[in-house]
Amino acid sequence: MKAIAARCYRIADKAVCLFLALFIIVACEDHEPIKVGFLAGISGRVADLGIGGRNGAMLATEMLNASGGIDGRPLQLIVEDDKQDAGQAKVALQRLIDQKVVAVIGPMTSSMAVALTPLANQAQMLLLSPTATSTVLDRKNDYFMRVIASTASHATKSANFHFHDQGIRHAAVIHDTKNRAYTQSWLNDYRKVFEGLGGQIGPVIPFESGNLVKFAGLVDQVIDSAPDSLLILANSVDAASMAQQLRRKNDSILFSTSEWAATERLIELGGKAVEGGIVAQFIDRNSSDPSYRSFKEAYYERFGQQPGFAGLTGFDAANVVFDALEIKEANEHIRDVILRISRFQGAQAELVFDEYGDTQRQTFLTTVRDGQYVRR
Repeated sequence: MKAIAARCYRIADKAVCLFLALFIIVACEDHEPIKVGFLAGISGRVADLGIGGRNGAMLATEMLNASGGIDGRPLQLIVEDDKQDAGQAKVALQRLIDQKVVAVIGPMTSSMAVALTPLANQAQMLLLSPTATSTVLDRKNDYFMRVIASTASHATKSANFHFHDQGIRHAAVIHDTKNRAYTQSWLNDYRKVFEGLGGQIGPVIPFESGNLVKFAGLVDQVIDSAPDSLLILANSVDAASMAQQLRRKNDSILFSTSEWAATERLIELGGKAVEGGIVAQFIDRNSSDPSYRSFKEAYYERFGQQPGFAGLTGFDAANVVFDALEIKEANEHIRDVILRISRFQGAQAELVFDEYGDTQRQTFLTTVRDGQYVRR
């Protein structure tokens, strides 16, 4: 897919590129499109995550169609909103199955992945998630796969940095139980390392994301325990609100989040309150790799914003599906193609799938500085 980016988005005369894309798409109109599903939360409090993933998948689809599709057939991306609700997600997945999509890119959260995998297994429908990381999903011979490492990798790096580099010895935690599959997994992995080093965790304060959450009360419980730091395991909107409450009441407690909150929305909503916070990332935003720079420029030109980790992993997941479709043999299931090939080139790093469809991806720790994520 990197070659597609180079062909289309480096043409100086964008009008020529647009004409070429339209010409190819018209030429393909007589061929039945290949339907690919996208399923994520694109409304509500986690919408920034889902929209970023959708945009990445859309960009990959448009690039492939501009180069002629697959065997002359255009790709059609069918988007469904899971609304971060298990019941609605199952209905949405069934709609995609009924439309005979060849695979589904998504979901974007672990709770939805856990809820949807049994239905995907029953239908033998591939779910390729850009961002679901719960260890509950590890090492399963099923139809769920992902282009991201599990929480064990990310939480371990964060715990070591907090203890060794920041000198944190007592960490309070607030976590969203609405995405418990992710937050509990992340907390368990973090606790194992942090307490193993000699650190103390507590209080651990659960909440369920929604419009009526009293963040001030949650933060008061943290301040009363006098920790060195507050670790927030929540979406970007809620993490930003809690950071603001923390800074209004206490300037000395350090603040950090997991990768879930690491979107542009955290900085946009959190403002000065998130300055100095340590935020884990799936993406090296400062990478000078030509493939990543080409993708980043194409994404910004198409959507008018930075891709963030959701845009990058959505793009990668879509291209894994497309690459597998291009080399798929007759009657071979796309899941089996991915396992057979195992190695795919992402926009920033190579993706290597193990026998269970799990991959590894590096974690990058950043500090929010002057309204930007700065790699440490």
